[in-house]
Amino acid sequence: MAKPYSTSHIGFVSSGFTDMRLSGAVKEQLVEMLVAEVNRMVPAMESATLAATPDKKTLDDTKRTRLNYNRTRELMIERLGELESVGSEAVQAGIEHLETYLKKILNAAESAAAKDRVNTIKPRHLSAVTSQPSEEDSTDETTAIEVEEDILDGQISGSALTPSVVRKMARSFAGMQVTDAAIEELLLWYYEVVDEVGQNIREHAQLGSNPAAFIDAIDKMKDLMMLGWIRRMLVKAAENADERGYKRIDVEQLINLDPFE
Repeated sequence: MAKPYSTSHIGFVSSGFTDMRLSGAVKEQLVEMLVAEVNRMVPAMESATLAATPDKKTLDDTKRTRLNYNRTRELMIERLGELESVGSEAVQAGIEHLETYLKKILNAAESAAAKDRVNTIKPRHLSAVTSQPSEEDSTDETTAIEVEEDILDGQISGSALTPSVVRKMARSFAGMQVTDAAIEELLLWYYEVVDEVGQNIREHAQLGSNPAAFIDAIDKMKDLMMLGWIRRMLVKAAENADERGYKRIDVEQLINLDPFE
């Protein structure tokens, strides 16, 4: 059976949506609620997919037509400067950004067309909403489309640990690029270690039982929360890669590392 989300993972994801702290009990409830929502969501999506395309073998989102994934990925790769490839998270973030941008344009153009009392959006309506108002005409009601600056950097806002954060940390602290597979492995390992350390803290919460173990677990958790663990693992992996003549960190450089050496 597929494992449910870990409470640590849900905590990190939630940190992108709220600045408030979540108690352990709340995280556990959120995991249960999300799994229950998956139980409700998948059969509904499956029925809708088969109703729309009876011969289809892959679950689909029939309520929304998305920008083509592969075409978007190819366009993004073509515009890369220093990086070599585009990860799936980046493509998904790019699609979200582009669809939000498209929605803003169309909503504004629709308003411009409504002012003209027509039911068709025409080139002049797009020109009206995409042109910046002049300083001399500050009262112009034309809606300017604001391009969001956090197109991909938005993934590293707040304290959420994301592939983008790990990629930047690899460049900053290890001086080396890291593959998408290695990032995925490191993040999964990180959440497992967080869960393990959290369990140790709960087990030794009574100082009378083993204060040394409790203090050690607290120190490890502090290191995890400050991302020192991630930094050390990346540096060690980079050293392993460099010794073998590799130019980037891959899964091979992670699998034999000691998480608390």
